[in-house]
Amino acid sequence: MADKENSVELAQSIMDKILVEHKKFPILANDNGYTECEHKELLAITDEVTANRIQKFTLKQAMIETDKATFQAMEALIHNLNTMHSRAGAQIPFSSINYGTDTSPEARMVIKNLLLATEKGLGNGETPIFPIQIFKVKEGINYNETDPNYDLFKLSLRVSATRLFPNFSFLDAPFNAQLYKEGDYNSEVAYMGCRTRVASNHFDPSNEITSGRGNLSFTSINLPRLGIEAKGDLDKFYEMLEEKIEIVCDQLLHRLRIQGQKRVRNYPFLMGQGIWIGSDKLSYDDTLSEVLKHGTLTVGFIGLAETLKALIGEHHGESEKARKLGLEIVTRMRSKMDAKSEETGLNFSLIATPAEGLSGRFVRLDAVKYGKIDGVTDREYYTNSFHVPVYFNIAAYDKINIEAPYHNLTNGGHISYVELDGDLLRNIDAFEQVVRCMKEAGIGYGSVNHPVDRDPVCGYTGVINDVCPRCGRRDGEAVSVEKLNELRKKYPAMPHFCGCE
Repeated sequence: MADKENSVELAQSIMDKILVEHKKFPILANDNGYTECEHKELLAITDEVTANRIQKFTLKQAMIETDKATFQAMEALIHNLNTMHSRAGAQIPFSSINYGTDTSPEARMVIKNLLLATEKGLGNGETPIFPIQIFKVKEGINYNETDPNYDLFKLSLRVSATRLFPNFSFLDAPFNAQLYKEGDYNSEVAYMGCRTRVASNHFDPSNEITSGRGNLSFTSINLPRLGIEAKGDLDKFYEMLEEKIEIVCDQLLHRLRIQGQKRVRNYPFLMGQGIWIGSDKLSYDDTLSEVLKHGTLTVGFIGLAETLKALIGEHHGESEKARKLGLEIVTRMRSKMDAKSEETGLNFSLIATPAEGLSGRFVRLDAVKYGKIDGVTDREYYTNSFHVPVYFNIAAYDKINIEAPYHNLTNGGHISYVELDGDLLRNIDAFEQVVRCMKEAGIGYGSVNHPVDRDPVCGYTGVINDVCPRCGRRDGEAVSVEKLNELRKKYPAMPHFCGCE
């Protein structure tokens, strides 16, 4: 024991000496000259062969222990974000993480272990809800086989095929690439949650970045209602649409004025800690009227598919005519946002609204007001934003190529989903081809949805048809204690609650 303590003290004294005399310390890349300095110190107390053996062993062991500690840290991050009920209503924080482009050894270790911790799941093997993870895809960094982070891209595909996350953002999409500056992470567009994008900055073009900014608020327009009321008259439709956009923009400006009257002390973390751009120059009682102008004011829309059905009887998955009209409608909306930015000097943008609750509420209201209209109000929801309806049978590649142009138009945020059947872990190549198709089509942000079942007894995660592949039970059946113990020896991470007899 004494020898071990002496060895630790000796190693620490060598490290301290090198730090003081040479300003060097151990790093993962092992390329800063520390090893050479350490070797000279070791030669003062032992021979060349022993010094080499010590360094070889130490390097190997340090890498193993650092990797293990990093995995535990990433596991703790995921577990904490899924158990911290600190959001309003005792919800867990809605959090997002973008990663994939840092090629330093430290970052690669973090990314790898974050993905592995996600793949492992929570305590009983559950798929973590948060953080929403977004893997940033970039040629020259992780997209091609010769790229330094290509192995992490491949790992991200495997994890996403298991756990639904990460989603994928594409920095080479034209509207993201125009902001990209090599070596400047602040120029890499990052997405929040299921689609929000804050990038360009009309108020301050020198700060066209994601960090330190956010979307101040967005309000969505019920496009299908306008389509119904227009009764096929496009001129009338556009007249009503422009009127609604003006109303929404006025509402957003009114809300900005209210928000701008707040003071730094009302936001002790965001403003008091200097997180928001420009807030570090404010005192505790200053108002936020100027610094908030870095944020975005966003108009959203839902139900483009139902709008097209109401106007011409077809949605954009069904005909070329509908595709052209859909792009014309959303182009007009984006032009109005750009004009509003020029007029006010603020950051007005257009978002492809997610509308998880709004899509149901709007259609219920419209079904009462207008009755059941085929393809418009005859379902329990309006289709999100510009998406081709989920009920419409269409090839994944066709859906991607139809939706891709809308990503360029919706600068406030967008996402395209592809639904795939079956166990994607058995066909990772197909999964990868879908992601690559998104990238090549000019998609900004995409996700692949697929079945993820979980057996609550044995903890198996994947596609479960009639019989669980791990324990062999059917839904509702119990598993014997003997069988469960046998499985637990083979799968130590199995849950310890069960439906055994």
